[in-house]
Amino acid sequence: MAYNEHLAERIHQVFREKHIAVEEKKMMGGCCFLMNDKMCIGLDTDKKTGKDRLMARVGPEAEAEALKKTGSKPMDFTGRPMKGYVFVDPEGFDMDEDLEYWIQKTIDFNPFAKSSKKK
Repeated sequence: MAYNEHLAERIHQVFREKHIAVEEKKMMGGCCFLMNDKMCIGLDTDKKTGKDRLMARVGPEAEAEALKKTGSKPMDFTGRPMKGYVFVDPEGFDMDEDLEYWIQKTIDFNPFAKSSKKK
């Protein structure tokens, strides 16, 4: 699974600074961070461009606003965008304050997110 380990550590650092426990899990072709057993944010490498990107679970209500931010676009693996999720390209998270923005958006939505069914 290809993903940027430095970016993963930056994400961990933000959660540590906020005193939030997360679980790191390899999934969706990259690495995802789960809070309360629910996906918050993840990272992978875009196979088309070779660039790192975030996968942010911001929720359906915040999606339109999130898509106005630099580097964001609908999260689409299969030709059909996933509601409430966005991809963010590096220009949208290179600065620490931008990465923190995305992480905070996912933290804010997490209490309202539904858990995946356990297998």
